[in-house]
Amino acid sequence: MERNKKNILINYIIGSALIWAATILGCALILKETFTQISLLLTSAAAIHLIVIWGSLAAQYKKQNS
Repeated sequence: MERNKKNILINYIIGSALIWAATILGCALILKETFTQISLLLTSAAAIHLIVIWGSLAAQYKKQNS
């Protein structure tokens, strides 16, 4: 059961990374001329995503394993 939970977590991490990669590449291709303006927005979104989503998920994971 524990192994299955780790596999699910790994799948979420990979899925999240793929979604963000596709978003950033899509923005770069569509907004070639204004990429410098939108890069701040994308960087902020990635930071918020890491702190809010993965930070809380890591805290829950640590709590369950303690």
